[in-house]
Amino acid sequence: MKHFSLGRLRSLTRLSLLLAAVLALPVHSASKIAADKISPTLSLAAQIDEHISQPRFAAANWGIVVISLDSGRTLYAHQADQLFQLASTAKLFTAALTLSELGADNRIPTRLLAGDGLHHGQLDGPLILYGMGDPTLGADASTLHWADQLAMQLADRGVRLVHGDLIADDSYFASPPMGSGWEAIDLQSWFAVPASALSVQDNQVEITVSPGHAEGASATLAFDPPMAIPAVINGLVTSAPRSRNDINLYRAPGGDTLHAFGNIAARAPAQNYKLAVPDPALLAGTQLLQALTRHGIRVDGKLQTLHWPQSSAHLREGMTTLAEVLSPPLGQILEHGLKRSQNLYMQNLLLLAGAKAQADAMQDPTPPSGFVSTETWGIRAMRQLLDRIGIPASASLIEEGTGLSRRNLATPSAMARLLGFLATQPYAAALRDMLPIAGVDGTLQWRMRNTPASNNVHAKTGSMSQVNGLAGYVTTAEGEHLAFAIMLNNYEPPSGAPSASRDLDAIAILLASRHGRD
Repeated sequence: MKHFSLGRLRSLTRLSLLLAAVLALPVHSASKIAADKISPTLSLAAQIDEHISQPRFAAANWGIVVISLDSGRTLYAHQADQLFQLASTAKLFTAALTLSELGADNRIPTRLLAGDGLHHGQLDGPLILYGMGDPTLGADASTLHWADQLAMQLADRGVRLVHGDLIADDSYFASPPMGSGWEAIDLQSWFAVPASALSVQDNQVEITVSPGHAEGASATLAFDPPMAIPAVINGLVTSAPRSRNDINLYRAPGGDTLHAFGNIAARAPAQNYKLAVPDPALLAGTQLLQALTRHGIRVDGKLQTLHWPQSSAHLREGMTTLAEVLSPPLGQILEHGLKRSQNLYMQNLLLLAGAKAQADAMQDPTPPSGFVSTETWGIRAMRQLLDRIGIPASASLIEEGTGLSRRNLATPSAMARLLGFLATQPYAAALRDMLPIAGVDGTLQWRMRNTPASNNVHAKTGSMSQVNGLAGYVTTAEGEHLAFAIMLNNYEPPSGAPSASRDLDAIAILLASRHGRD
């Protein structure tokens, strides 16, 4: 893959970029620094200090750095060099790696591989569906009909019978399907789907639970896509009309069986849930088999899956590509990952960078020996980038690509330095537009509306239990361009207090409203 070469990091006194960013906050927010309560007499530092020193934050930890991209000055710093949990603001590190090492224009192939045994319409197998990391199959307009596209290309070659097995192979990533530090209880959830080199429909399944025809009857479960869950034990029953629903869906970590139990009231409306698909490669293979049938191609073997630590290298020797579909450009995948905080896309991008780093290393005269996972290769590549930027290892401890791990740590200074570096790169304007925009789109669509931050702040959000963050860019009322990192750890809002996100938004609004230069 081609990639941008990295220039040396310019000093902050030379940073200059028209980047607009900041989060959005409803006008009725109870935050102490709401847009209509900004003091014209207090300095920026005094107003932020007043906000974060409220008694309700006594047991919490704030970390904040605000820098001017125009002058290089640090306008505000609070616990700037202490490590904080990042949540999804960690995706900014993955974004930097993606744009610096992979480039925004490259596309990821998904291929059908076979030997040269095609005679009179019969292809002597096996036929390998080989995923190479595209997370968008069946989820993006360009790959929505990926299975039919592959089947049509195979049919155009004259294939009518595959005499052998169809192997759905996701071993391109030599890593577990979950990122380092992901919590086991999250692995059935829609936000912690498997990171797979052969992903389909965001590796999510929508489950619709409907009451049975009468009280005491089994509830009905419908799955979209069908066959996404290999095994289901349905213990859900239909309870009396107007009774309280008690719907429970559980799949043990690492298991394929979904247990449904509890009750749903008779005549109650259907209830919808999203869960992780346990084996995306199996689902992709099933969908391809159906597409082959639609295009008049029969497979007389079995559908098999191949996962790391298995390898298909020996099977692929001598094989050629008979059909191929391409992902959207990586920049578009990254945009979805940042706007929607899509964990699958960001983890796959880290793994793609890892696969490239490993391939590059194997070209050295003395290639490395021993096993290193694709994820670790990606983190090594990220560490090398951060070293070039000037962010020390002690200030940024990143171990996966999404922010789901609570072991991802960085200082506000490190995040601000990363943002400053990104603001000097050729892709700076593109990255700015990939970030959620306050009051406009992504995870900031409903935040900071009708404030000076609206359509101004471009920033990545981060949120998990007791962890909140906001990091990005904003332009002040006088046109000064700022980068900021706001981190709040170990905080649960007390009853009657604003949400943590509103407290972060209040500071972003303060930056957007800033007049003068302290």
